[in-house]
Amino acid sequence: MRYLVWPLRALLFLLLLGFAVKNDQPVVLRYFFGYEWQTSLVVILLCFFTAGVLVGVLAMLGNMFRQRRELSALRRDLHLKNKLAEIENAQHLPIHPS
Repeated sequence: MRYLVWPLRALLFLLLLGFAVKNDQPVVLRYFFGYEWQTSLVVILLCFFTAGVLVGVLAMLGNMFRQRRELSALRRDLHLKNKLAEIENAQHLPIHPS
């Protein structure tokens, strides 16, 4: 599998490089109040792709932190139950005089 991943990565890189080379025309983005930004199409697509990734990661963070809190609470409960089980087992063991 490891030998298959690197050629796929190289193919994806070449496809994206070819896409970037073919789409180097200047594009003007016009904002409100007369602001505008002129750059190549590839730069604009890269910026919007990056912004989309950041929005996705930020949307995921709340769920991830909630799951981490829940996992730590479950670990604490398990640790407490194991301690109580050890104490209960120690109390039920008969003590033999030596």
